[in-house]
Amino acid sequence: MKTFKKSLSHELIFTAGALFLILIGIVVAQRAGFLVGSAAKGWIPNDAITTMLGFSLIKFLPMIMSLSIFLTVLLTLTRWHQDSEMVIWFTSGLGITKWIRPIIAFATPVIIIIALLSFFVMPWATHKIEDYRLELKSRDDSSSISPGVFKESDNGERVYFVESFDQLGNVVKNVFIQSSQHNKTGIIVASQGSRYKAENGDSFILLEKGRRYQGTPNTSEMSTTEFESYAIRLETKEVARKPVKSDMVSTEKLMTSENPRDKAELQWRLAIPVSAIVLVLLAIPMSFVDPRAGRSLNLMLAIFIFIIYNNMLSIFEAWITQGKISTLIGLWPVHLLFSALAVYLFYRRNYLLPIFPATVTKLLPNVSRRKKKSAQ
Repeated sequence: MKTFKKSLSHELIFTAGALFLILIGIVVAQRAGFLVGSAAKGWIPNDAITTMLGFSLIKFLPMIMSLSIFLTVLLTLTRWHQDSEMVIWFTSGLGITKWIRPIIAFATPVIIIIALLSFFVMPWATHKIEDYRLELKSRDDSSSISPGVFKESDNGERVYFVESFDQLGNVVKNVFIQSSQHNKTGIIVASQGSRYKAENGDSFILLEKGRRYQGTPNTSEMSTTEFESYAIRLETKEVARKPVKSDMVSTEKLMTSENPRDKAELQWRLAIPVSAIVLVLLAIPMSFVDPRAGRSLNLMLAIFIFIIYNNMLSIFEAWITQGKISTLIGLWPVHLLFSALAVYLFYRRNYLLPIFPATVTKLLPNVSRRKKKSAQ
């Protein structure tokens, strides 16, 4: 028994670490691709990619860890079924319910971390993401300029284009700026430019060695000016802060709030660790497979159940917010539904055990032959 538990513990830890890194890599690749595309289109500045990616990763960390331990238990026990190691377990008189204790012992520290992330870290990360977005919106136009991309100012009066930045990103090469003011169109081209702040806090773009063309549309009037240096003042933007959303409010405030939206958010934060417990228990009976079959079907079914579980939680959360469901009922019907499914699957697996020994006796000679061959 001790050997089984020790082997199980080692395999669960190794599989959990590998799955966690794989899921983190998938999320990072997906979010990084989206953020890099946004930066290339000029929606966000280049220096915001790493910060936004870090906060997004922290926000999704509870769900990633929940899926990791669910798939860890499923894949580990599925392999034991497939390699006929479960045969020894069942022939020793131990049922499938005996797996609950060692599995829960493995999952408990992870679920505690998930709960802490859900209640405290996730709302903090969401709040920081919103603050950073406001900071990005309040920046001037030059902060979101990307090399090789035309960038229009928010008021539509200017269009910026730079060919490249220097290694530090402070000096731009081959600058093009088009502006429209007082029914006149101006075009400025310069070999290079840089940004600086005046003593009063105003921001400027300082262009060097360029020309300025200005004319009136639909007329032949045109003036040309050459300059050694030309400063363009950048307007600062005032961004109004939106009302604080429930997912940014601390858990302590949610517990004292009477707002249905806040109560629904509190139920959602509690649902993440609770669903992790239910999924881990559900993975034990779901891991049963025919030893000659593959593991792909179980993996697909597990991901499908995970998606349905979380979608149902989201639907019930929306119903609580809309007042269609009492906050006393909350998201518990969803948890009870999947808990009942787990209990039913446990019952089915234990109910099939009287028939199982016939299959075991057929498999035992094969197992003994493998051991003899390996010994030789």
